[in-house]
Amino acid sequence: QVQLVESGGGLVQAGGSLRLSCRAPRAILSDFSASDMSWYRQSPGKEREFVATITSSRTTNYVDSVRGRFTISRDNSKRMVYLQMNSLKPEDTGVYYCFRPSRGYWGQGTQVTVSS
Repeated sequence: QVQLVESGGGLVQAGGSLRLSCRAPRAILSDFSASDMSWYRQSPGKEREFVATITSSRTTNYVDSVRGRFTISRDNSKRMVYLQMNSLKPEDTGVYYCFRPSRGYWGQGTQVTVSS
């Protein structure tokens, strides 16, 4: 059963922007609203790494390498989490995954490729 579905990845030139979306189609609204949600990424040849998180109270945190360029947000009524990525760099290339820690749910990932 698919618990999280990501979309919005693609190919973009350095300096460009992308907006990733994560949908939780099977989540109960109250349960989703109370859940922290995160984005991770896995670059070629590297381990999966934390990118950003947003708590149920909308507190956010980012890995240093994306702070000031990426913004995580959520729309609980739609069961959606977003990752706005600006000023993209080639080192941002990778597969981006949505993660719901309270349930241990991962999405299937969406590919982001930033060309120099």
